[in-house]
Amino acid sequence: MADAFAVRVFPSNPYDRPIRIEVRVYDQDFEPVDGVRVSSSPMMLASGASRPVIVAIPFEGRRERKVRVCAESIPFPNSQTQVRAQICGKFLGKRAS
Repeated sequence: MADAFAVRVFPSNPYDRPIRIEVRVYDQDFEPVDGVRVSSSPMMLASGASRPVIVAIPFEGRRERKVRVCAESIPFPNSQTQVRAQICGKFLGKRAS
């Protein structure tokens, strides 16, 4: 993936119990971006924990690309609550040349 930029995000767990999360990447219109590589996803986070995740996003021939990198909670099976949290950050990747 030579034509890509990388972003390091730090998903964290503010809750008092462990959660499973997955890091996903969307374009400006919240459509999934293809060809993304995520260093570790899905993953478990202990209560109050944070963990760095590196995300490589392809330019796909563009000079710049706007994306949203989101940390999404994954409900546990057989859990009484099935709420999914989604926290996103906006990023702009620009080619140097």
